Amino acid sequence: MDTLSYKTVSANRATVNKEWLLVDAEGQTLGRLASKVAKLLRGKHKTNYTPHVDCGDNVVIINAEKIALSGNKWDTKSYSRYTGYPGGQRHTSVKDMLAKTPGRIVEKAVKGMLPKNRLGAELFRNLKVNVGPNHDQEAQKPTVVNINELR
Repeated sequence: MDTLSYKTVSANRATVNKEWLLVDAEGQTLGRLASKVAKLLRGKHKTNYTPHVDCGDNVVIINAEKIALSGNKWDTKSYSRYTGYPGGQRHTSVKDMLAKTPGRIVEKAVKGMLPKNRLGAELFRNLKVNVGPNHDQEAQKPTVVNINELR
């Protein structure tokens, strides 16, 4: 048997096959949805996954305002940010964020599960989160994905 015939094939920007996927977030638990979407964005569900290449798919999430949180998180979970000034730490509850920008809750959860480097920033640009059932990516003909069937 010739051992040189077995070569590891690494994906690169030219050989990656990117698709558009549509995910409905209605009734989904936030963390479980975010981890599965991060896996789709990263490309770990594909056979030609390469860690240092953007080989994932473009993901469109609809109905982001109908997300579910487990336990008592609607009352206790909060998001922190810092303005850059002394004493400028600001906290926002999940209920306030849901009232103002409901899509931001899903975006922050998915972004937290991506790599914290330039590749993670590039992967995050492949995510589109929409409030309501309508989206602007009809021209790309996204494939509907049942997130509950993914592992």
